[in-house]
Amino acid sequence: MSETRAGFVALIGEPNAGKSTLLNQMVGAKVSIVTHKVQTTRARIRGIAMRGDSQIVFVDTPGIFRPRRRLDRSMVAAAWGGAADADVVLLLIEAHRGLTPGVEAIIEQLREHAGKTPVALVINKIDRVKAEALLALAQEVNGAFDFVSTFMISAEKGHGCDDLLDWLAGEVPQGPWLYPEDQVADLPMRMIAAEITREKLTLRLHEEIPYQLTVETERWEEKKDGSARVDQVIYVARPGHKGIVLGKGGETIKAIGQSARAELAEFMGRTVHLFLQVKVRENWLDEAERYNEMGLDFRDGDA
Repeated sequence: MSETRAGFVALIGEPNAGKSTLLNQMVGAKVSIVTHKVQTTRARIRGIAMRGDSQIVFVDTPGIFRPRRRLDRSMVAAAWGGAADADVVLLLIEAHRGLTPGVEAIIEQLREHAGKTPVALVINKIDRVKAEALLALAQEVNGAFDFVSTFMISAEKGHGCDDLLDWLAGEVPQGPWLYPEDQVADLPMRMIAAEITREKLTLRLHEEIPYQLTVETERWEEKKDGSARVDQVIYVARPGHKGIVLGKGGETIKAIGQSARAELAEFMGRTVHLFLQVKVRENWLDEAERYNEMGLDFRDGDA
């Protein structure tokens, strides 16, 4: 009988490098929020992929950037915490952007944080550049850090992802599986539900209220007919934001609710009754409780 393997793989990189897209591609289910906005991943979401006898648990860290606010500092601390706890670290960079100052800063930090943990380079969005430019980039980045391996992928299209998954299956340590075989994420459903609604808000509102809102699942009720009633509160930082979220005649919040409900029902495979409320909490960015809901440590935000 072959040995089972299981381990944690941290995905790190700049905001918008494609970490969430790669996580969802590897796991084969949507467990991480994916938008065109940077810094949308707040908590360390774990997605679980099975490959042969190996269980690969992905830690999708927030994008690493120069933090300005308490929330930013907590997110960056969560990213490095995820990397420190992992068996393998993947540094994801964008092929068309190359070795940016942000990537150079992450590599500098990797020297400090990685220790003996194997770090592989993953060049994403390869369909955006020519082959010779890719090879030159791989050489340049490998010159800056001693990566154990280099992979060239398109997370969106799935190119190269099987090779990466095969390699990871052999890299994670031998040992029993950490989660049931059919589980795709270890986040509570309440948090996944809140993330789905937050993604819909982010997509719908674009630049209007970038990071000034959060969503919490206040109540979750299992119904006798097998459906679930989910009550959520959208917290905004300013009174003016409430009107933007609600929209004219409540049409914005209605569209967001329909979209989030449909995705949540598909994810859970059953009927979901979703009820949304919008509340103004001007100081939510400074409340420890809100950070706990997002899976972040409030104290990590101390300057």
